[in-house]
Amino acid sequence: MKIGIINHGCAKNLIDSELMLGMLAKEGYELTLGDDAPIIIINTCSFIHDAEKESVRSILEMIEQNKKVIVTGCLPQKHQEDLIEALPEVVAFLGTTDCSKIVDVIKKLDKTKNVIKEISTNPCYTYPEDIERQQITIGASSYIKIAEGCNYKCGYCIIPQLRGKYASRSIENITKEAKNLVKKGVSEVILIAQDTTYYGMDIYKKPSLSSLIKELNKIEDLNWLRIMYAYPSMMTDELLDTIAQSEKVVKYIDIPLQHSHPEMLKAMQRPIFDYKSLINKIRDKIPDITLRSTFIVGYPTETEEHFEHLYNFIEETKFDRMGVFEYSKEKNTLSYSQKPHIKASIKKQRKKQLMALQQKISYNINQSFIGQKIPSIVETIDHKGTITARTYRDAPDIDGVIYIKTKDFFAPGDIITPKVIKANEYDLFGEI
Repeated sequence: MKIGIINHGCAKNLIDSELMLGMLAKEGYELTLGDDAPIIIINTCSFIHDAEKESVRSILEMIEQNKKVIVTGCLPQKHQEDLIEALPEVVAFLGTTDCSKIVDVIKKLDKTKNVIKEISTNPCYTYPEDIERQQITIGASSYIKIAEGCNYKCGYCIIPQLRGKYASRSIENITKEAKNLVKKGVSEVILIAQDTTYYGMDIYKKPSLSSLIKELNKIEDLNWLRIMYAYPSMMTDELLDTIAQSEKVVKYIDIPLQHSHPEMLKAMQRPIFDYKSLINKIRDKIPDITLRSTFIVGYPTETEEHFEHLYNFIEETKFDRMGVFEYSKEKNTLSYSQKPHIKASIKKQRKKQLMALQQKISYNINQSFIGQKIPSIVETIDHKGTITARTYRDAPDIDGVIYIKTKDFFAPGDIITPKVIKANEYDLFGEI
């Protein structure tokens, strides 16, 4: 039997999809990433409304093609009975922590005409360590999920309700997976979780990301190790020193701060302290660090004064990379009942202002690299010999790239050192 899969959402969702494919492959099913299979799994995202719309669009398209549609992930976990009622054509629904049941669900399809529902009321994630992921994207880089769930209660976020409490994998299992990926030709391993810096608190009773990094740094043929989704209050001196001293760890930290004004941080239930001093400490300990952050504009109660504080903070801090989200109202979050809510037009305008500011900052930073050589990882090579690569300063899919002209041969995953000859706001151009 042939089974297809469509994945939506974040890299954590991608890994869940790859694990489901691994389970199905182990049982001998024929798998495809196209829509030519009679059964289609759609792994959904429900982080913001736009993500939900994209997931629903895929579901409706597959229903129109008379596929047997199985909906998994955040959308059924969040909406449950409402979704089942709205989409009676869907044959099965699995929650965020129920992906391990995918094989049993597919085996039941021919035995029942009833809708199959496997959605845990209290999600609790257990990583299926005995399953080898069937990777959807094969290339120079690969993600490793080091933990799932979250113990924080940020005012805007529904993830803890959808994914359950924080659950770390062991250092041994993560290291084993990393070694297997490297054997397959992966050059860069990217560590992800809802918060990577909380890693180990549940199973080792102390922050253990430093210990994990030290073990992964020993993998002989691994070139780069990248850390995403750091939490500001967990950026300890030990962790910063480990990043600085580990030669395989790219000097890049993704640390979503969400806002700068203490009143807004309090409203968001985020850590309240001097973020400027934190940024200065990071840059002092790791002089060549690339800093990425994300911010939310238009959170309930955000005034012009709050926004100006954030604008000035970004202008002064000059993040190397930055993203901005307009606040999205979500039921069952603290912010849903916080008032006043901000008009959509104001949210849009505030985002536009911050992105225009960041565009100037990014342009000036990129211009400063002209004439320098910068380590880069090869991703693709076109028929004209132009290499698309990423510098160590760029994470896949969210940051920029460097386009390189060369007559030499390089393969995806190779680490090269092109000279930057030109730059725009987001991308570099180089030569070898």
